[in-house]
Amino acid sequence: MFSLLISLAVLIVGYLVYGRITERVFAPDDRQTPAVAINDGVDCVPMKPWRAFMVQLLNIAGTGPIFGPLMGAVFGPVVFIWIVLGAILGGAVHDYMSGMISGRHGGSSIAELSGIYMGNAFKWVMRVFSVILLVLCGVVFVTSPAGLINDLLDKSTPAWMNGTFWAVVILIYYLLATLLPIDKVIGRLYPVFGVLLVTMAAAVIGGILFSGGKFTIPEISLANLHPEGTPVWPYMFITVACGAISGFHATQSPMIAKCITSEKQGRKIFYGAMISESIIALIWAAAGVAFYGATQLLNDALKAGPSKVVYDISTGVLGTVGGILAIVGVIVCPITSGDTAFRSARLILAETFHLEQKQIRNRLVITLPLLAVGGLLTWFAISNSNGFQIIWRYFSWSNQTLAMISLWVATAYLMKEKKPLRAILLTALPATFMSAVSMTYILSASEGFRIPTTVSYPVGIVFAAALFLFFLYKERKTRHTLANC
Repeated sequence: MFSLLISLAVLIVGYLVYGRITERVFAPDDRQTPAVAINDGVDCVPMKPWRAFMVQLLNIAGTGPIFGPLMGAVFGPVVFIWIVLGAILGGAVHDYMSGMISGRHGGSSIAELSGIYMGNAFKWVMRVFSVILLVLCGVVFVTSPAGLINDLLDKSTPAWMNGTFWAVVILIYYLLATLLPIDKVIGRLYPVFGVLLVTMAAAVIGGILFSGGKFTIPEISLANLHPEGTPVWPYMFITVACGAISGFHATQSPMIAKCITSEKQGRKIFYGAMISESIIALIWAAAGVAFYGATQLLNDALKAGPSKVVYDISTGVLGTVGGILAIVGVIVCPITSGDTAFRSARLILAETFHLEQKQIRNRLVITLPLLAVGGLLTWFAISNSNGFQIIWRYFSWSNQTLAMISLWVATAYLMKEKKPLRAILLTALPATFMSAVSMTYILSASEGFRIPTTVSYPVGIVFAAALFLFFLYKERKTRHTLANC
């Protein structure tokens, strides 16, 4: 239990200290934000800071800080270390930089920022990569709530009211959330959903801590307790994305960058939302290892699906009230990430084809084909026994790969802004780390190239080291050029 309390304290101190350092490196000023300078009534819409924070939290969270940490808890309490350090040094920096740099470019997507700071060819790669990731994310967060609704309904309901029916209902909601101005649906519903997400986490950890000794949260150790022997490196770092660091957030932060009314709100909204998500992730990881008592039992339970694990923990700790919270939360929270995933994809495609989005006709031209593709992939996930697992695996890897790219984009931005080397390392070091994680995983994973770890491990390290050395070369060359000007 002490490890959990210390970890929570470190996250809060990290926000207060490292968040300030990150803010100081970026140096927000009094320039007009897109919400003020553009204010198109659709995507660039001023929001009050508290509302922007709640929307950002739900955009990046959903069930990510629940499902991922529960699966990561199978490795044992070592997962606490990754959640805490990953969030402070990587994830929150990543989210803050993604949002703030976007705001300085009119709310541009991560794909456009890649083109600005890393070249036109890279922009096209990122356009394709980002849209694929967002569609996969949308599909993941259609399938899981639709399946849970279907499982929970009484068997006396009509046969047509199955998982496919509920997937269609969710996709119709996504259509509205993608098309309508951000303050009409998302801006109004998300604060309520945010309270639900936080309440779930607070209630569960309260129930465990005050259970009278019924549940015990183990202390941190470096031991790998995965019952199937899956190595911590790099698998845990891919499994626990939301709550530590997630490239998906780089597609979401630009949406809120269009809604903040001052750059000086950025630390509380972007850095703060990520730390808040990490607190939720830490709680659910602790709940997983405490409730089941052994990683073998948790691993076996997860084979029936993370939604069922959330339901079992909630009802086991809180009884009927917990069951209601779990059901509503696990249905509602993923939908809040799926709708903004499709909305972000629309904005990236609008940038690509230079279609202004004030007219609903232009929004429809992009949204309808996008949701059609999402619908086909959803059908695949529902109709195939392992369809969801296939989509989830590729989503997880592409998610962390995007985090790697986004951090290198932020590094290039800081170099262009002529920041000192010690400041640029703020993003360059986590970018290097995630480069090693991403490359090692795709080389060794079953859904990747299945190369033995004796090869994939050193190749991943060499890949990351080569990128870091190239960064140092470019940084030194830039300083040399400036000195001769």
